[in-house]
Amino acid sequence: MDIQVEKTKFYNIFKIDGKLATINLVPGYKSSNEELVKIGNVEYRIWDPYTSKPAAAIKKKLKVFPLEKGMKVLYLGLAEAKTASYFSDIIGKEGLIFGIEISPRSLREAIPVCEKRGNIIPILADARRPELYEHMIVEKVDFVFEDVADPQQVEIFIRNCEEFLKEGGFGAIAIKSQSIDVVKKPKEVYKECIQKLEEKFTILDKVELDPYEKFHLFVVVKRK
Repeated sequence: MDIQVEKTKFYNIFKIDGKLATINLVPGYKSSNEELVKIGNVEYRIWDPYTSKPAAAIKKKLKVFPLEKGMKVLYLGLAEAKTASYFSDIIGKEGLIFGIEISPRSLREAIPVCEKRGNIIPILADARRPELYEHMIVEKVDFVFEDVADPQQVEIFIRNCEEFLKEGGFGAIAIKSQSIDVVKKPKEVYKECIQKLEEKFTILDKVELDPYEKFHLFVVVKRK
């Protein structure tokens, strides 16, 4: 039986038998425990929406995901670089990801992935304090992604975008309502967060991530 590969409307993101996939930048290498699928001379990596919020957003019919070949990306909340490894596939060798992670343990796990891929720079730092890593990000970036569990999550995103995102650049944030306010209803939290974001950005699209990720809203923005 032939395996069907379909292009999605997003750059370098495909569907294989209904599952999301990217072309592996480092053929033969698994960045975590993802499934590899070889079709002809091309090796694809299955992108699981249950373990990656951007994949969940795309499965939930996100209309805009403006990550493209050659982009410079600031990634806040790198963790073990699982999702960043898919961003790495999408932007290719011409692109570059600056990955900020506060946990030394998570960063240790990310380092082999970053070394193997060659387009992710892991940085041990606190995303709440961009002044501590501004000397490492030598030019403005095209895209800021934030996945940080913090009550000040939106403020952290805005501060980093003001510092590092080029005018007219893009961003995406996975808002975790339970980290921001465990008492309020998620929809109330989302509404307040969107109001804060609208002061600085044009909202391009937003989707809730249930059932893949509970109490999360994925928002894509463009800097005004």
